[in-house]
This record gives sequence, C-alpha cells and structure tokens, in this order.
Amino acid sequence: MLDKVKLKETDLIVTLLSEGGRQIRAVAKGARKPGSRLAVRCELFCTADLLLARGRNLDIVSQAELLAAPLGAAPTYERMCAASAVAEVAKLCSFEDAEDPFVFAITERALALCGDDACDAVHLDVIVAAYIFKLLSHTGYRPDLFSCVLCGDAALSYFSASAGGLLCASCASSVPGAEEVSPANVGWLRSLLALRFDELMGTPIDAMQATYLLALAHLWAATHLDARLRALEFMLGR
Repeated sequence: MLDKVKLKETDLIVTLLSEGGRQIRAVAKGARKPGSRLAVRCELFCTADLLLARGRNLDIVSQAELLAAPLGAAPTYERMCAASAVAEVAKLCSFEDAEDPFVFAITERALALCGDDACDAVHLDVIVAAYIFKLLSHTGYRPDLFSCVLCGDAALSYFSASAGGLLCASCASSVPGAEEVSPANVGWLRSLLALRFDELMGTPIDAMQATYLLALAHLWAATHLDARLRALEFMLGR
C-alpha cells in the first residue's frame, strides 16, 4: 500500500499498487475502528492479498490478508522516512489505466530493503537514490551519464536535471543550476543504475556522499515528475 487518507469517521481511502503495476484507489470501510481486522492489513508499505468489490467511483476492500510487512512492527525513524520516499515516487510513477509489472517488482524490493536490518542508515540513502534513478529511467527519464548531454565531451564535472544528465565544464557555464560533481560521484551515479540493490548495499560509502547522491536523485525526480516530493524533502532534512 502506497498511501492512505481518512474518509469520514471510520473509513480510509487507500492507494494500492497491484502486482501488475496498476495503481488502484479503494475504500476500506471501518478500517479506523478500534479492533478492526482491516486496520493492520491496510498499513502503509505492506503487501496484502485483497478482494475488491467494484464501486461506483472507488473500489471497496471486501477482504484482506496480510502477506508481508517489510518494516516490521516497530520501524525506526530512518526506515520510515526511506519507505515513505519510495512510496511517494511509486505513487507518481504508477497509473490507474496502465499496467507495468516492473514498477511493482522494484518497489516491493526497495521497501523490503528499507526494513532489512542489514541495510544501515547510510545505505538507506543509497537504496532510495538508486530506486529513483532506476524507476525513472524505466519510465523514460534516463540520465546521460557517459558523455556531455550538450556536446558529447567525455570530461564530465557537472550534473543538471533540466539538461538531462552530466555536463562538461564548458557547457555547464550556460546551464542555470548545474551542480558540480566530483569524479567519485560521477562513478557513483553510474553505479546507481548499473548495480543491483544488493550490490550497492555491499559497497562502502560515507554518509556525506550518500546524502549528496540522494539530493541529486531528488532533483532528478522533482524535475521530471514535475511534483513536490515532500517525503524526500523530509528525508533530506532530517
């Protein structure tokens, strides 16, 4: 489940991501009542098997069985922040009228890692940054990370979301807001797309560099999704 909004006194409107990658909005009636069976089965970031009844405007959750709760019963603040950022981007990259199984698969894996004790706070930033770049690349917003997006030069030292990726110093001077990046961060940007999540978790990185990569991912997502990403902003400002 990606999101939930209060409805009336005891109901919820939940935003779901189907196994096929389609976004579904449904009403969970009575989910906010004390002792409701739906309450624990309609928690954020959980995977559940739902029986939905077709409604006039929104589907209705008739039955629910909890399959997985990746963050566990008492997630840490850092893990909640990371999972919220993943869910926020997934919500913007899924649609009610289009299926894409890749969106479900990568989101489910990213949320699982957000709750994995083997993933420390520093690597949570890396996983979220990698998730953003991987998912947006899949949906058509892949950054050019191997040559200057304007002239094709291989000497890269700046990043611009609006320009579409990395830039040489000469071209960056004409691009407002171009962000200077070190050779190490150029390598890391490439790794975020090329390596699997498990490989990234096993690669050492310091906290400052991980946060910087997350900031670039936030800039990329906010620019190309044309949205304010509040969970990501909160994660960066924590």
